Amino acid sequence: MDIKRPGKSKLKKRIRNGVLIVVGLVAVGGITVGLTKLKPAAPTLDRSTAVIDTVKRGQFVRQVRGNGTLVPQLTRWVPAPADGRLEKILVEPGVEVTTATVIFELTNPQMEQQAIDADFQMKAAQADQENLKVRLESDGMTQQSAIASINAEYSQAKMQLETDEILGKQGLVPLILLKVARVRVQDLANRLRVEQQRLEISSKATKAQINAQQARIDQLRALAALKKSQVDALKVRAGTNGVLQQVLVQVGQQVTPGFNMARVADPASLKAELRIAETQITDVKLGQPVEVDTRNGIIQARVSRIDPAAREGTFVIDAELIGPLPASARPDLSVDGTIELERLDNCLNMGRPAFGQGRQTVGIFKLTPDGQDAVRTQVTLGRASVSTIEIVSGLREGDQVILSDTSAWDNYNEIRVR
Repeated sequence: MDIKRPGKSKLKKRIRNGVLIVVGLVAVGGITVGLTKLKPAAPTLDRSTAVIDTVKRGQFVRQVRGNGTLVPQLTRWVPAPADGRLEKILVEPGVEVTTATVIFELTNPQMEQQAIDADFQMKAAQADQENLKVRLESDGMTQQSAIASINAEYSQAKMQLETDEILGKQGLVPLILLKVARVRVQDLANRLRVEQQRLEISSKATKAQINAQQARIDQLRALAALKKSQVDALKVRAGTNGVLQQVLVQVGQQVTPGFNMARVADPASLKAELRIAETQITDVKLGQPVEVDTRNGIIQARVSRIDPAAREGTFVIDAELIGPLPASARPDLSVDGTIELERLDNCLNMGRPAFGQGRQTVGIFKLTPDGQDAVRTQVTLGRASVSTIEIVSGLREGDQVILSDTSAWDNYNEIRVR
């Protein structure tokens, strides 16, 4: 009869438990290694929130866009003509004005008094001229009277000499009296000639004095006209046809000569000033076509000037408007401008992605043929436009790509699209 030995039974049990433990450890290790080798689950993208575009081949229009304003080409600043105090503002901004439209009224008591004084001085000089003419005419008449008297004496003396000459030949007049008569005639002839010369010189002197007085009157008249025009200029006029854009002064304000009081612009001579980012200005050239969007219509234009230096990261360009202006076009109106740089034929292109710039290689998610998944693909981009971009390599015509921002999945090479 066999007798059961307790020691052997316990040994077998221990061996079995050890084997089970080893098998369990091996299984756990295998599972752990397997899990570490598993790829993370692909994230899911909601198709309704994504921007998906199809790669196409055809004409590719390169454009750049900038915002700006409509600016008048013909602008006039209205300066203050003199020191003065602003009494009235007669025209408000936005009103059409003409050259003669009075915009402001200034007061300057000192200037007004100077104008009155200059006018009185001119009138006084005119009165002096009349007085001078009367006096000179009186002196001339006195001179003529003296000449007439001497001429009468000369005529009498001459007649007496002729009589004495006849009587002297007959011996009836002494020789000494004849000589005295001859001397008297000669003396009167000399006096007459001198007086006539004095009258001629006096006449020239009269003209000279009249001319001098007239010159003084002309001077005072010009001064009075100047002072009057300065007073008239206190009614400040627009000086040109257009629309009053700005009024830079207030009633009661004291202004100095040359101070800009207002701005008048010609609304028919508008141009567009557009601000283009300095990163996009490279291919912008003079003469390129521009579409100016006033939000109420499109105006055709062309690039007429490019600012030589950047300001605050942008270049200012001028676009000359060549198309008809919509009724809403007015100075300082905000606009958007699109400049056409060039047209490329048979070019592979797609919509511009939210990430990456032109002439870069970027990773773009390309949809699989069934459209259920998207795989990251390295794509080399070429020249860029406002909303499209050239594809140099990495994609083919007909490929579908995700253009919206996928930076949240930078660590994934594949995503699911639902």
